[in-house]
Amino acid sequence: MSKTILIIEDDASIAEVERDFLEINGFAVDLAADGETGLQKAMDGSYDLILLDLMLPGVDGLTIMKRLRGV
Repeated sequence: MSKTILIIEDDASIAEVERDFLEINGFAVDLAADGETGLQKAMDGSYDLILLDLMLPGVDGLTIMKRLRGV
């Protein structure tokens, strides 16, 4: 069973390189291009790892991290 990774990254070229590398190595990958979408996916989904950009449109990465940790 492959591990699932959520990439929250607003730069499409960076997100695509990360996704391609991870998929080649057997991981399932889900993408979010902004903070709001990323936070929603992170809250609703079941991910083994979240790769999180700090500077995102909408909700920034630090705020997402705090909300996910319940801080």
